[in-house]
Amino acid sequence: MRPLFLLLSRSITFFSLSVAIVGAQDGATIYKQHCAGCHDAPGTRVPPLSALRAMDAPSILRSLETGLMKTQGAALTANERYAVVGYLAAPVAKTAAPPPSAALCSAQQQQSSSIATRASWTLWGVNSANTRFQNSAAAGLTAEDVPKLKLKWAFGLGDGNETRSQPAVEEGHIFLANLTGSVYSLEAHNGCIQWTFQADGPVRTGIVFGPTSSSAQRAVYFGDVKGNAYAVDAATGKLLWKAHPEDHFAAIITGAPQLHNGVLYVPVASYEEALAPSPGYSCCTFRGSVSALDAATGKRLWKTYTIAEPPHPTEKKAGTQLQGPSGASVWSTPTFDDKLNAIYVATGDNYSDPPTKTSDGVLALDAKNGQMLWSRQLTARDAYNNGCATPAKTNCPEHPGADSDFGQPPILVSLSNGHRALVLGQKSGMVHALDPDRQGEILWQTRVGQGGPFGGIQWGSAADTENVYAAVSDLQITVALDSSAPQGYSLGVDPNRGGGLFAMKLSTGEKVWSAKPGSCDARKHCSPAQSAAVTAIPGVVFSGSVDGHLRAYAARSGDVIWDVDTGREYETVNGQKARGGSIDGAGGPVIAGGMLYVNSGYGQWGGAPGNVFLAFGVDGK
Repeated sequence: MRPLFLLLSRSITFFSLSVAIVGAQDGATIYKQHCAGCHDAPGTRVPPLSALRAMDAPSILRSLETGLMKTQGAALTANERYAVVGYLAAPVAKTAAPPPSAALCSAQQQQSSSIATRASWTLWGVNSANTRFQNSAAAGLTAEDVPKLKLKWAFGLGDGNETRSQPAVEEGHIFLANLTGSVYSLEAHNGCIQWTFQADGPVRTGIVFGPTSSSAQRAVYFGDVKGNAYAVDAATGKLLWKAHPEDHFAAIITGAPQLHNGVLYVPVASYEEALAPSPGYSCCTFRGSVSALDAATGKRLWKTYTIAEPPHPTEKKAGTQLQGPSGASVWSTPTFDDKLNAIYVATGDNYSDPPTKTSDGVLALDAKNGQMLWSRQLTARDAYNNGCATPAKTNCPEHPGADSDFGQPPILVSLSNGHRALVLGQKSGMVHALDPDRQGEILWQTRVGQGGPFGGIQWGSAADTENVYAAVSDLQITVALDSSAPQGYSLGVDPNRGGGLFAMKLSTGEKVWSAKPGSCDARKHCSPAQSAAVTAIPGVVFSGSVDGHLRAYAARSGDVIWDVDTGREYETVNGQKARGGSIDGAGGPVIAGGMLYVNSGYGQWGGAPGNVFLAFGVDGK
């Protein structure tokens, strides 16, 4: 049996979040056909639509499957029930209240700025190799400058208790998004708002900036939790196109797209594994995929599933038809290889039996047509879903794995011996190096973390010409009975477990140095875990922590040379209330033009909530 924290956080909290965002587009139609007749014009004892929207996802589902609405729920298929629950409980992307006029660039007198207008960070990994290493010219910061960094301005990211979307920076502008679906263009020197775009759902992906096929037009690209991919004009904020690369009702886009030579490569994941604890759910039918879209039109050029075999009925368990193979989601951005004209993607675990050989590994795809060139599995037979964390083991695979999937992309590097490598960290706590020119042959493997569902190495590592830098999460969740909480318990994080930063030689995997994690004080929701993506510039490595600190480490020794605590309230340039908290999520610090930008606030899994975007400059200038 899994530990109690997994039972609660992965099977209840995660379930509530996931069902709330899947299938909303189909759920609206099902609600209109089967539910609206009563709930849109409610009579005695019939709750109105507004009351249903105030309920959490598990409560709505229980009502349909075993509660007062069981009869009505029986008329729907399992997927239809999940879709209507997704519609009712989904976070609604509402148009944000207009910012104060003083926050608009049009209302401000433009002043000269020392920020380099040509400096950029336009892709999630700063380049198509996903090194997350910004060179000196683009960074505009030296190791000597870093201790002088001070807050220049703060921007409130609106409603929500977490920050996820990593920004893009180009030509003196910052493009960023929040979990209400608002996408902004800000001036880099003062944070004033140039334009705002409203997506259909919350945006978790990083923002990507680049040209369409037109030489003059520039766009920002991103995805939302409803599985939509977008292109928005970078100058005006007008929608250029919207695409839906995967039709599965549980599809979600969390990894930033990769843009290369007019083609947008979009990774697709899902939350279907979180639906498995429901006894009536036929688990599982989702397969991860990558779609190549024309950057100018959104037209699909090709699509490749990470599992070639379509799912099919397997066995019946407790009266429920199981299906598979499934899973192998792509949670992170693809990596592009110009030499071979190939892309590399890291995959997640299987959701159901039978396990496949393309889960928990790296896949190489031909960029022209999506054909799989090779695959290298790094953890075999890792079939797992959230049903495995329940006492009944509902929908759990026969031999469940450890949920050791990949949340970060491979980093493509050149080695001193003239060869190349793909280097990436895994939730198992291992760092791997593969040879892209020899079918993904394993070059070395180094353990730096204990691993686990929230542990090991999470969202992103960084590499310079000598070392790879991997931050360790090993986050430990705690559960406490809490009569004041609606669910009767509260989640927290262990203040004494997790964290650390490691430097390893790219050529051998030998550990060069390790930096100890920070220590938690008396504050609540504090963990030393370092889950967020790592960023590097010449001589310096930056790593954020769930404790709310962003630290800069000397690349040669691991010594801390700068440390800022982001966990406080801020006065923002857009007039919104904002507070910093844990630094977590798939993004990391972005450095360009002498500035450092970072999100702060991550309230999931017991971390410290927050909703602020911070801009640091040398001496605050």
